[in-house]
Amino acid sequence: MKGILIIVDGMADLPCKQLGDKTPLEAANMPNADFLAARGELGYMYPVKPGFIPESDEAIVSIFGNELISSTRGQLEARGTDIKLVRGDLAFRANFATIDSLKEGNILDRRVGRNLTTGEAEILAKALNKGIKLQNQFIFKPTVGHRGALIFKGGFSDNISGNDLVYVLGQTRITNKISPCKPLDEEENSQYTANVVNEFLEKAYEILNNHPINEERRRKGLLPANYLMIRGAGIEVPKLKLYRRWVSAAYMPLEIGFSRVSGMKTYSFNYPRLKKFDVYKNLWDGLRKACKFSEWVLKKNRKSADYAYIHIKETDLPGHDNKPFEKKEMLEYIDRTLFNFLRKFAPPNNIKVVITADHSTPCNKKSHSADPVPVLFYNGSIPKEKKFNENEARKGNLGRINGKELLAKVGFLK
Repeated sequence: MKGILIIVDGMADLPCKQLGDKTPLEAANMPNADFLAARGELGYMYPVKPGFIPESDEAIVSIFGNELISSTRGQLEARGTDIKLVRGDLAFRANFATIDSLKEGNILDRRVGRNLTTGEAEILAKALNKGIKLQNQFIFKPTVGHRGALIFKGGFSDNISGNDLVYVLGQTRITNKISPCKPLDEEENSQYTANVVNEFLEKAYEILNNHPINEERRRKGLLPANYLMIRGAGIEVPKLKLYRRWVSAAYMPLEIGFSRVSGMKTYSFNYPRLKKFDVYKNLWDGLRKACKFSEWVLKKNRKSADYAYIHIKETDLPGHDNKPFEKKEMLEYIDRTLFNFLRKFAPPNNIKVVITADHSTPCNKKSHSADPVPVLFYNGSIPKEKKFNENEARKGNLGRINGKELLAKVGFLK
């Protein structure tokens, strides 16, 4: 193995008052990352380009040298599941969400408070798949937590909007109201597709809002999962660059789908089921499993693969939830486990390591931002004291990088 790329989702942040005006990365005790930084170079990266607020799919697509128009979120999510797609199947990324009513259309929570259990999601999905009657066949597949993939089988257009205008290419939130899916051109099939999808969403609300699962959630003081937010319409197989000599350790549908389409040998595991309502206990269970699993993948493929792509998801969520202490603790755990392993694994095997993020998720904004992310490139250079954090990265020798330049900059394309 020549190199390892680790993307710590949403790792980058802005100074937090709770942490003494430090970012979680600055406040965290990370001796193993600092060890790698001291024997490498630092820089900072705009995952897509300056001023662009990336979603995870846009960032990953760009970091691996692709144009954003080469793929859609829906197709990548769906290809990260066991659903069989054929050309013309219309795929969306979906979230269970909470709204006040279809008439008012106010979005109360895009993620149902993050505490929708795996069992609840499966029961609600079954009710949708069984209860909604359309002229067209569809599949709704729950994945992890509030997430899911929605597929309409047949010859549809993907030139339609989603129903949540927070997800507009590279922009900030526009409204906190649902919006009907709309055709983005004058084609008859686009209008037809929008009509079918909107009909589905209305029927989904009717089934979900009065479902016994949601009545029980209301009784417990929890938000009902009474609506679906969808985005990233796609009908074409993503046209991504191939990375045949890479292996991937990925466990969320987006990253699994991306790795598969990119031709990587993809390893994944079933995420721990959320059985109760303590979502952060579940996240910690997932993080522990992810770090241990990533080490196993790297050891297994040390001699057979040229490069490895590791994606750690959990650190993004405390940013969305404004939990800087939780984010700091997760970063420290990753350092104690995965980065400690890398410190022992990479130097004797002459393996280069890149540690970065797909985007910044500042706790005080509770959303992604256009801020750059730090880049650590361990290359076994002469030790010189460095700390791995956003501020130090801006001073590093690697300088400013756009996402598409990263792999070439660190020599991972040779």
